[in-house]
Amino acid sequence: MARPISVVAPAWWDYTTLDTEIMERAAELSPDDMLGLSRPGFEVLMYDTLESFYLAEALEYVEAWSQATQERPAGICGPIGPTEQLPLVAQLVNALELDLRHAHFWAMDEWYLDGREVPADHPLSFERADRTLCFDRIRPELAMPEANLHFPKADSLAQYSASYDAARCVVMQGGQGEVKHWAFNDPPRREGPYADQPPPPEEYMKLGARVVDLHPMTVIQNARTSGGGKVADVPTQALTVGPAETMNAERVSIWQAGTHDNPFGMRLTTLMIAERVPDTSVPMSLLALHPNVRFSFYRPGIGSCQAQMH
Repeated sequence: MARPISVVAPAWWDYTTLDTEIMERAAELSPDDMLGLSRPGFEVLMYDTLESFYLAEALEYVEAWSQATQERPAGICGPIGPTEQLPLVAQLVNALELDLRHAHFWAMDEWYLDGREVPADHPLSFERADRTLCFDRIRPELAMPEANLHFPKADSLAQYSASYDAARCVVMQGGQGEVKHWAFNDPPRREGPYADQPPPPEEYMKLGARVVDLHPMTVIQNARTSGGGKVADVPTQALTVGPAETMNAERVSIWQAGTHDNPFGMRLTTLMIAERVPDTSVPMSLLALHPNVRFSFYRPGIGSCQAQMH
């Protein structure tokens, strides 16, 4: 039987094409129900304050970098969205005098415009945000070598992918977007052999770092969260870390404060990963195929799926 057409972007796959039964079950979950969905390989954590939430996220950087040695370099892949943890990372590194000479950092993604990544002086540049909010604040004698900072570039994506084999990616952090992506692993277009069914999860998970077309929901979300609502100023393509590099990470850690996705979306992906229901219309659900995934929530940000008129 053919899947439903998306109610928001008919030319695309997305979570609105799922069977209504799993969506209804997800909407009914309480925060305590979500905690109860932890299983071996999938851990759900809750934080009661934003201070503890972002501090815990920043500490993942410190924990990963503390494992780096000359013989076995190690690091973390991190997102822009959220960003609140980044100044805390720099503050912790400076306070602990953590030497980063053997540590690595991978940026998850970057905007793609006019055939290349946006320059670092672009107002929406993710590299600019990483540097100004974190790396430029670390004391020079502790700083990571420039060669150990891996930002996706249009002309060197193969080199970016290979860097995940040159050092341990102890943890890949991320947020969750409204289209249920991590990084910019958006749902695919509904076309060609995938007009009636989305691609098989096993096929999607083979994708590496690449240029991607962005689902309309992703463009609108980024205009809302980063661009002052100016949708026309948000690029419609991006460079992103792929599922292939994600599977190379020892742990995938997703941080959800309730600002980048909504109450329903946070519940839906938690349920799908817990019950091992991977579906490429919901890219985050494909993390059910990873052996070590952690979802961290700011409990007050989980909200309710009940109708509320504003």
